[in-house]
Amino acid sequence: MKILLLHPLYPTTFWSFKYALKFISKKAILPPLGLITISSMLPDEWERKLVDLNVTKLDASDLRWADLVFISAMNIQRDAVEQTIRECKKYDRKIVAGGPLFTQCYEDFPMVDYLVLNEAEITLPRFIHDLKNGNPQHIYQALEFPDISQTPIPDYSLLSLKKYSTLSIQYSRGCPFACDFCEIPYLFGHKVRTKQTAQILAELEMIFNLNWRGQIFIVDDNFIGNKRKLKMDLLPELIKWMKGKKYPFEFITETSIDLADDEELMDLMRSAGFNSVFVGIETPEEKSLEECKKIQNRNRDLLQSIRKINSKGMRVSAGFIVGFDSDTSSIFQRQIDFIQQSGIITAMVGLLNAPKNTNLYRRLHAENRILPSFSGNNTDFSTNIIPKMSFQDLQTGYRKIIQEIYSIKPYYQRIRFHLKNCRGGFSKPAKMSFSSIKAFFESILIMGFIDKGRFEFWKLFIWSMLRGPSYLTNAIAFSIYGYHFRKVYELANQKKISKNFI
Repeated sequence: MKILLLHPLYPTTFWSFKYALKFISKKAILPPLGLITISSMLPDEWERKLVDLNVTKLDASDLRWADLVFISAMNIQRDAVEQTIRECKKYDRKIVAGGPLFTQCYEDFPMVDYLVLNEAEITLPRFIHDLKNGNPQHIYQALEFPDISQTPIPDYSLLSLKKYSTLSIQYSRGCPFACDFCEIPYLFGHKVRTKQTAQILAELEMIFNLNWRGQIFIVDDNFIGNKRKLKMDLLPELIKWMKGKKYPFEFITETSIDLADDEELMDLMRSAGFNSVFVGIETPEEKSLEECKKIQNRNRDLLQSIRKINSKGMRVSAGFIVGFDSDTSSIFQRQIDFIQQSGIITAMVGLLNAPKNTNLYRRLHAENRILPSFSGNNTDFSTNIIPKMSFQDLQTGYRKIIQEIYSIKPYYQRIRFHLKNCRGGFSKPAKMSFSSIKAFFESILIMGFIDKGRFEFWKLFIWSMLRGPSYLTNAIAFSIYGYHFRKVYELANQKKISKNFI
């Protein structure tokens, strides 16, 4: 068998970093971890080829070559998925599809020949068995969750590493919490399942031997879901491994805010090379936290929790949501004030959406408050719910938040706040190379002379230069982030606000 692994295009979004990647001559932030893991599960004698449409184009010869095309995607890639499927069908290729989009919405894709859903450790072997015996079924599903300590090392050799800014690995699946807007409990369950420490070290060893150096994203939805195992097993061994390799990587991941309650865990993560964590803050409004069952965020000083994590040398990025039933018109200014006071540079603010199979979706569907279209992108001014607040007020308030937190002066104020208060969490200055020199001078040209924020850029540049190389490196990086965020929201603002705002 000849297997073509196809990764559909991502749209330009908050997290695509499309406008920032140009400065460092990269094509995409992350590779398709799901597809390269699937590749490792296929029979050894099968040939494999990966085409990530985010970094390269699909050639007709690739489709002619393939016996089967495997596609994996998330909701935000839906439009690109439909286009990719049509292209495959022009060449009469059989399609095998899986991943979150197809697991949740498989009935929307009648042109797909084989739907291998849920977690592939269970459903993929069943499909391969039936395929070899000449009787593959249309759909494969599973109610149980697999033991991922048996999951093979992803096939990183398929990647064109130089085209990505960050590599990714996975340590755990599942989350112990039950936020009602989140689909993770449906996809991966509440029980936190982890790989063995030896697996993680073997994956890192492979990445190291492929000469990757730099940032690695541990893609877990909540890395600290099993704190005891982290503290007693993985992190101590990871610290030893990193020290022995002279710290080749910097780690970023996602955690719940209760990380701030565990000094030992924060110290171990920082010693292991973690310098950034994404946290779902959602809202400073207690009633809204209660409404969405975000229990881990309730009854705490959220600003103080963020400061604790920052003080350990880990930069906090965060997600925020407006549009809860409990939200009143005051929430918009409260979100603005909270973000500015927190000093969070990467603050993703979106409208509340209800992904399929979430508790929120079920509740609002019963109330006839679900709209038909779901983009998977909560920062594009769209929502698939009918909010209690009027659409016009929600739209106006959301626009106000975005305009204020990503306006030039407030954004640069947050950069300085962060650089002052997260001193141990700086990324190491990149080694001098042609690409890094090019990126430096390109950032000076664009940010210092072309971008409308050039006055604030030069103030920050001089302020940072007087404090040392790590300050300057990070100041430039964060300035480029802001350039990207402004571009993304300007693009979204130019479009029709949303077909859901009627």
